[in-house]
Amino acid sequence: MYRNEFDKLISQDKKFDAYLFYGQSNFLVDYYANKVSLKHGSKEDIEKIYFADYDFKYLKDKLLQSSLFSSNNIVLLKLDKKLNKKECDELIEACNKNPDSVLIISCLGDAEFKTMEKSFTTKTNSVAVRMFALNPNEAVKMLEQKASAMGIKIDMNALSHLFFMHKHDMSLCVNDLNKLAILDEQITSNIINTHCFGIGGVNFEDFLYDLISAKDVTDDLFMLLEEGMNEIYLLNQITSFVQQLFMISAYARSFGQANPKEILGFIPPKNIWEKKSRLAISIKPQNFLEIFDFLTALELELKSGKIKNQDIFLQASLRKFQVLFR
Repeated sequence: MYRNEFDKLISQDKKFDAYLFYGQSNFLVDYYANKVSLKHGSKEDIEKIYFADYDFKYLKDKLLQSSLFSSNNIVLLKLDKKLNKKECDELIEACNKNPDSVLIISCLGDAEFKTMEKSFTTKTNSVAVRMFALNPNEAVKMLEQKASAMGIKIDMNALSHLFFMHKHDMSLCVNDLNKLAILDEQITSNIINTHCFGIGGVNFEDFLYDLISAKDVTDDLFMLLEEGMNEIYLLNQITSFVQQLFMISAYARSFGQANPKEILGFIPPKNIWEKKSRLAISIKPQNFLEIFDFLTALELELKSGKIKNQDIFLQASLRKFQVLFR
């Protein structure tokens, strides 16, 4: 099941005995796991079990037995590797037997969790939800909803500025909204610059521009990977950036001057939009398909499991990318 389908079920107050959240976006996986756990009970009702603390026998016994202190018996299990099918099936069965129990599995990282979906079916009143990375438009709208719920007075331009400052990292954006919530004033980009700080030694937006412009990104790429940026995540961000450039190019060539509101769904900072528009127009339309083919093939290679050192392989592949499409 995809996120939009699951959102409809949530709005109808549909509840399941067991949930599996996994996919490209660790932020969304964590966000929905916590959101669902609180729909079933209070924070005091939730037992969180993390990674290496997983103990199948303990967890199965807990799900079979009702809590002595509450009518809700909620377990939020965070995993970085998949469970075998037998254990997964037995844990879901335990929730089916005990109406007080709910199991929520939050899968974080790049392990292959899709095979676990087979255990989550209508028959067992369980659901698996796959999360894909948010595009900038979706991300900024989600931040707008979060800010509104927190009573923060902030416009879309400022939210866009915060999003780009943190290199599309939603967790850092939400953390900063918590800081900004104490300010009883309209939040502007200048206020964000005063109270919030970007991370890392490399400006990620500048890195993307330089990569596509065939400038030397060797040092920046090395630093990004040294800072712990995941290779697949980095590649997905490059692809997302190129998709935006393609939409800008196609719109401008079809209708004249590109309209950011119609293309992205919001208006980004003026300097970012102008720089991105110039880059988009500089790319020949026929080159976009070749670029997408290259990035897709590279992603498949990285996900194949055959590449022993993904870090070095990605660096070499992106140098080749720049030579091919300069």
